[in-house]
Amino acid sequence: MSEAKSHTLRYIGIGVVVVAAVIATSGIMVRANEEKQLKTWTDKQAVPVVAVVNPKGQGGQQQLELPGRLEAYRQAPIYSRVNGYLKSWQFDIGSQVKAGQQLAKIDTPDIDQQLMQARAQLAVAKANAALAKSTAERWQTLAKTKAVSAQEAQQNTSAYEASLAQVRADQANVKYLEVQKGYAEITAPFNGVVTARNTDVGDLISSGSSGGNALFQVADVSKLRVYIQVPQQDVPNVKLGTKAILTVPEHPNQHFQASVEASSQAVTQASGTALMQLVVDNRKGELLPGSYASVDLDLPSPKGVVSIPASAVIFDAKGLSVAVVNASDKVELRSIHIVRDLGRTVEISSGLSTDDKVITNPPDGVTNNTQVRVVSGSV
Repeated sequence: MSEAKSHTLRYIGIGVVVVAAVIATSGIMVRANEEKQLKTWTDKQAVPVVAVVNPKGQGGQQQLELPGRLEAYRQAPIYSRVNGYLKSWQFDIGSQVKAGQQLAKIDTPDIDQQLMQARAQLAVAKANAALAKSTAERWQTLAKTKAVSAQEAQQNTSAYEASLAQVRADQANVKYLEVQKGYAEITAPFNGVVTARNTDVGDLISSGSSGGNALFQVADVSKLRVYIQVPQQDVPNVKLGTKAILTVPEHPNQHFQASVEASSQAVTQASGTALMQLVVDNRKGELLPGSYASVDLDLPSPKGVVSIPASAVIFDAKGLSVAVVNASDKVELRSIHIVRDLGRTVEISSGLSTDDKVITNPPDGVTNNTQVRVVSGSV
């Protein structure tokens, strides 16, 4: 082999070695870079990703929404005070009536006969009293002339006084039966609407509530009472005169103004609530007694109260807390006190401000100084 050819082969070998070295070096560098990227990605994935929210401050008023039940401001079942048969009725359900207006009339044959007898007895008593009077006067005159004894004159005077007492008793009996006869007319006790009629012409009527159902039911619906059960923690904030807004299913787009009129001033042990009564104007008759209503009360907001999602609350052996992300993207656990639980949100009275970044769904096992990564746009 010539010397020139030998040099050529040597150069080719050196070139192959150099290319192989370059390729090997490049592969090592690529693998090292990939390992570095993988480590960075792995470390990044090990840091929990969290969403945060700023607590919301409360305004001058807060809303307390409660279910309520509407009732007529006044309502009365109308019973009969006498026995008899229903002769007629004038108003059916839904009718507007005035105080003292006749609703029905009862035929009372028993009272009619008793009244006739009582009046006859009164006439007899008056006749006997007139006779006793003339007799007593005559005997008093004779006693003055000593024609009769003073004792006999006094006996006749006493007989006259007894006859007068009988007259008064019979008059009282007649008056009583006349009053009973007056009860044969069933009248409305106040202005209102007839909400029930449980009788008809010819029905046998028994006096008193023990006789069965009321003949009529009358309700004053010009204004309505609204009864609500206020949770114990909110009772001090619901003062007399507190304003409220009512909504009812049958008028979904209408709002009715109401105000707190009375409070039971006691908490029911079974429910932990206090009964309160509101009043709402119903002169247009749009609200129906007995129906359901949603009541929104305007309450003053306590100072320093903020609201956060209920999912942000951590409950463990140490009590209630929330996870806050500081400026270094590390977790700070803060103890809190819940003022009111509104379901999706809770109101906090201490431990937070509106500038804090609260983790909405803290990861399991989160502790103080845990490094986290805040998802972009979560605040």
